[in-house]
Amino acid sequence: MISYHTPDLTQHPPRSARVRLGGYVMLPRSLDKARAKVVGKLGDYAFPNPMDKYLFEFAGIDADSFFEAVKSGKSDTEMLAWTKERSTTNRAAWEIAAWSSWLEALSPGDARRHGIYGERISKHAPGREDIHTSMEWLDLDDYVTFGGRA
Repeated sequence: MISYHTPDLTQHPPRSARVRLGGYVMLPRSLDKARAKVVGKLGDYAFPNPMDKYLFEFAGIDADSFFEAVKSGKSDTEMLAWTKERSTTNRAAWEIAAWSSWLEALSPGDARRHGIYGERISKHAPGREDIHTSMEWLDLDDYVTFGGRA
């Protein structure tokens, strides 16, 4: 059974980057990775990574402070409240929704990162032409890493 209070990311992936909490994409995934880091079960994942940093920058919170709050054992609901209370940007719901949609549609970025994604897609899902965004690639990578066949 998966424990999201103490996730073991050597055995299963974190929640999809597309899952939202309080309207924020990435927040549940960042929580899963931070919680896994607390218990020493981060596996091949990184916290914080560039996608986490997009969240922290937009929300106006510090990654180290976020990690310290996660270490205290707060629930998802408590971490959402913590994020809102500590946010230096005080975002409206429509801004969070627009930003989340932007991040969902974000491409890999520069030519080097497109190349890396292209190599991995060719290896794991040759013939697939429907993987365009970073989040689509993350979902594919999580799936094949834990035994899925794309």
